[in-house]
Amino acid sequence: MPEYLAPAVYVEEQSFRARSIEGVSTSTTGFAGPTLTGPHGATPELITSFADFERIYGGLDDLDFGPGGRATNYLAHAVRAYFNEGGSRLYVSRAVPLGAVKAVAEINGAARFTARFPGKVGNGTITLEPVLSPATIRGMDSAPLGSVLLGDAAPALLQGSGAAPFNLSASDTLQLTLGEAPSDESVSIKLAVGKAEATVIGSFSGTGSSPTQLEIVLNGIAQPAIELAANLSAQQVVDALNSQLHGGYARLDTAALILGAYVPSASARVSVVVRKNEALGIAGTVGAANVTSLSSVTVEELDQALRGAGIRATSINGKVALRTTRLGTTARLTWAGGTDPMGLGAQPAIGAGSARTYLKTASGWLDESHGAASGLPLDKSAPVGNFVTLLVRTRDGAGREASYEGVGLDPQHPRWIGGVLSEEPSRQSEALQRLYAIHFDGTPADGLAMYGALLDLGKSRTFTLEEGGDGSAPTAAEYEAALGVLSGVEDISIIAAPGSSAYGDTTARGVRNALISHAEKRRAYRVAVLDTPPEQGATQARAWRGEIDSKHAALYYPWVVVANPLARPGDELIPKEIALPPSGFICGIYARNDAERGVFKAPANEVVRSALRFETDINFAQQEVLNPLGVNCLRFFPGRGYRVWGARTASSDPEWKYVNVRRYFNFLERSIDVSTQWAVFEPNGERLWSNIREMVASFLETQWRSGALLGSDTKQAFFVRCDRSTMTQDDLDNGRLVCLVGVAVVKPAEFVIFRIGQKTADARN
Repeated sequence: MPEYLAPAVYVEEQSFRARSIEGVSTSTTGFAGPTLTGPHGATPELITSFADFERIYGGLDDLDFGPGGRATNYLAHAVRAYFNEGGSRLYVSRAVPLGAVKAVAEINGAARFTARFPGKVGNGTITLEPVLSPATIRGMDSAPLGSVLLGDAAPALLQGSGAAPFNLSASDTLQLTLGEAPSDESVSIKLAVGKAEATVIGSFSGTGSSPTQLEIVLNGIAQPAIELAANLSAQQVVDALNSQLHGGYARLDTAALILGAYVPSASARVSVVVRKNEALGIAGTVGAANVTSLSSVTVEELDQALRGAGIRATSINGKVALRTTRLGTTARLTWAGGTDPMGLGAQPAIGAGSARTYLKTASGWLDESHGAASGLPLDKSAPVGNFVTLLVRTRDGAGREASYEGVGLDPQHPRWIGGVLSEEPSRQSEALQRLYAIHFDGTPADGLAMYGALLDLGKSRTFTLEEGGDGSAPTAAEYEAALGVLSGVEDISIIAAPGSSAYGDTTARGVRNALISHAEKRRAYRVAVLDTPPEQGATQARAWRGEIDSKHAALYYPWVVVANPLARPGDELIPKEIALPPSGFICGIYARNDAERGVFKAPANEVVRSALRFETDINFAQQEVLNPLGVNCLRFFPGRGYRVWGARTASSDPEWKYVNVRRYFNFLERSIDVSTQWAVFEPNGERLWSNIREMVASFLETQWRSGALLGSDTKQAFFVRCDRSTMTQDDLDNGRLVCLVGVAVVKPAEFVIFRIGQKTADARN
């Protein structure tokens, strides 16, 4: 009651009419099944077009379920059919099969790019392109934390006078020196034909009294640092190496420690490089590489052999050139061999410029050694180099592309790559649509380290993600998990698992039963659309129907043949036509029928717009057998096209024989359920009962006027009782309000009968 405490005029609002009931949606659909990619195990997103589905779940490409070969992406085709047939609102819950894994590309030992979702379609590429913008001292002051600056520096470039290919048969060991005394490091790379094995230590008995790390590069890819404990024997070292190497091996040969790389194919070139390690007695970097022929070594083979040692080989004006991966004046490179077939000469090459990279932190700008930046000009407008950000381009196995601009290299940067490509984005739109993420095993490296790890000497670099897989064919348990996700979405009124009947009897039966159980749950207000297995005859369809009995499910037969959207002219390996489960089409027809006529109208005698034909041509005699059993047939009628010719549930209860009756009652029940929630905890008396009677009666009168209820007036169409006659004193004492509602639902004219007989002519008429 309002309070009146001071003399005044009080104006109050009061309603003199009963509340109204708003009809709920009956066409919102839920699909469960495997897809190419996309989220799983979380609340599904609402999809309103096939383009939405492609963006989130990856499109129509076939799935790959291992040894069984490629499998049609039934759910994606069903989504396309759903929208083509008139559907407008769809939730998809992805079922992830056992063995589905994410694609991965290693960056270094502590970071990697990964696909955000499991699936073979994650096997794509990530290209990082540096974007440079001129920097001044004033710009450095205003740059955000985490900015990376590239100074005007260059590598040591040792240019030869010879052109590839080179005859190195007499000088198959490349000897170079990196840096200058006393910190210079010799590099010795041995070339051979057919294998890559480096003799690391000529006489090896094991590790010393202190643990150490061995840095190894196999085929140009740095291995994670291998930890070797103290006081290991030679054989124990070999065993430790073999347990941790990927793509390589270790062995002992007359007390010599030898490391080798596996050859992935007969035509592949491989290399092994072992970095200097004084604790093990490795005085300098050593390695080995195989080449096609020692008498005709190419620049590409030199590059493969040297890149693990911090040296890259290239061709400048047709002549060979070697350069260091290190930049600045501390970068030096000297040819130390005897014979000089490449014409490199004896003079050292020295890099140009000062420290190459700077990083802005809270304490100021740091150089590569993480010391305070020095030697910068005093003039605020003086150029000092270029700020660097990344343009990240991603492309997955299905051809979907995305790009991200202004990406930073350091965790302090506002658009740090670890935030832009986060494994768990904070925004829902990013969580659904971003294809890839970057993963760090521990604390992420700073911008100085990430610059070297992500880019190729400041140039663009492409990472190829591999090992993503779709797993094995989905099981009933995986479908049930996906259906469980859809349970939390109350708007759904139609449920299906298109294609589940194609994965064998055990899975097909399990998913079919799970769909029925899902639809029959209390307050679910749903109907399940079921498929028969593919390539079934009328006898098999009859047997399939005989295994179930549910007033919340409808079974459709046969499968629908459509034009394959993946077919391409001249490609005979891709079929031009494809058979699809009918449930996707039927759910779309349900939605179209509801929008054009209403849920009370049976969703039958409706055209299947996408059909080229049906997998089996059902004749009248066959339907006479199947229809009474509750198998809804899809049939072709000359001059009238391909139509749904059945509207029965899979129930033996004659009261719930028709799909439209079941769905219309779902509509009434949920509409009343949702719109009368306000009555909970209201005083349970005559005023409340009157309001309930009036609002339900008004709603049902509207339904009668729309043609959903039978009868020449409202008294014949429905009744609503909510008074002492519907409730006992026990009900009132226990807080129960009981409202009794009866409706006369219009049922379909399934059998239209015209009785025609002869009439005698009468002259008086």
